[in-house]
Amino acid sequence: MRTSRTRDRSRIGLAPALLGLLLASAGATGETTYRWVDPNTGGTVISDMPPPPGARNVSRYTTSGSSADERPLPYSVRQASEKFPVVLYVDERCGTYCQEARELLKQRGVPFTEKILRSEEEAAELTRLLGREAALPSVSVGRQYLRGFDAAGWNSLLDAAGYPGRASRPAATRGP
Repeated sequence: MRTSRTRDRSRIGLAPALLGLLLASAGATGETTYRWVDPNTGGTVISDMPPPPGARNVSRYTTSGSSADERPLPYSVRQASEKFPVVLYVDERCGTYCQEARELLKQRGVPFTEKILRSEEEAAELTRLLGREAALPSVSVGRQYLRGFDAAGWNSLLDAAGYPGRASRPAATRGP
């Protein structure tokens, strides 16, 4: 029979393990997670490893690590992203236009999901969503879609959704 003293020791031994786990997860740096449909099993896979060739419905999520200097998203960005989530549609051959699209979203501080189109079925689905032939990169902001990269059009759509014009960064403090 276990005594209360034995139970207390086991709880005390568990505390450092839990603390270590919390510290390890809090100190993690930026990380990319992939989600795709496995072509062999048809099951959804979520992994930190890139998907194999032939995977369908591939999405890539990038998170930044938390640090003492990092602040949570500004209220206006959180509100906009809850009501109007942003998805960037790209493929691996997209090139400079996709890079410019990513940079525009990052400069504005817009949290987004990047969907990498790897199959004809995925491209056909985007074409259906757009209402005409897909052009990459494309973006969805809530239920609104724009095909091809046009900075003015993308900015207008983001403005209408309530995203701030520029990323809110804390001002640097100056010494005397």
